[in-house]
Amino acid sequence: MKSNIQFIVSMVIFGTIGLVVRNIDLTSSERALLSSLIGCLFLTILFFIMKKKFSWHLVKLNASILIFSSIALAGNWVFLYQSYDHTSIANATLGYYFAPVFVMLLSPFVLKEPLSIRKIACVTVAVIGLVFIVGDGLSASKTDDLLGLFYGLIAAAFYAALLLLNKFIKAIEKLELTIFQLGITALLLMPYVFLSSGFGIFHVASSSIPFIFILGIFNTGIGFWLFFSGMENLKGQSIAMLSYVDPFVAILISALILQEHMTMLQMLGGALLLASTFVSEIKSRKFSAH
Repeated sequence: MKSNIQFIVSMVIFGTIGLVVRNIDLTSSERALLSSLIGCLFLTILFFIMKKKFSWHLVKLNASILIFSSIALAGNWVFLYQSYDHTSIANATLGYYFAPVFVMLLSPFVLKEPLSIRKIACVTVAVIGLVFIVGDGLSASKTDDLLGLFYGLIAAAFYAALLLLNKFIKAIEKLELTIFQLGITALLLMPYVFLSSGFGIFHVASSSIPFIFILGIFNTGIGFWLFFSGMENLKGQSIAMLSYVDPFVAILISALILQEHMTMLQMLGGALLLASTFVSEIKSRKFSAH
């Protein structure tokens, strides 16, 4: 029961990211840098409080994959935060939840896993759902919404790459892995941020500062800590089911707090997209839950 609660709370925390990001007056790359840096520092402190030690020999063994997975994590956050700037949190979240579809499509080539008829059906339904969301945006001539959804899909592609790359990382404990990925992500983003934005990151509006720490400590640090703590004792099927708390919370925030409008066709498209990935996750993890 404790694991269930930890995992659900982590999903609720992740579901609030869009709302927090909207209140930070920085570029998406600057937000990504700060969230990864603060999250890394928070989890490192937690790591030492728990009296754990880094497995440097395993880090060296997985060095190349860690770098590529951190690049994927950086791209994931930059484009997701950019997506929140251009469209509703609901649309950005739905675009982002296309990631499992990318994983399904790439698995036969990367992981040598066969693409079953059921998975093909799930991909087809997900694509139909996405067409409904995009098609209604086109009919309403919401160019910015479409751009935001496009950024959400790019974020989903990077997240899919992150998931696939993490399959090749051997023996590193999940909390330790997260610390290194966040740290490397911050190091990779630093030169890009300073070359593209200069040192404007040090002149952030005072109203944004509390939300920067909320994003780094709460959404990244505590969110990931509860996520991995809860996941350790949950079966794969439970993880798949509970993961949908995240988009549910994000869509509720979009509709109830921010009063962002979704058409009936977009809601139907979103339902098809989430349902298809849900069915795929349940079925694919059912026999690998142990």
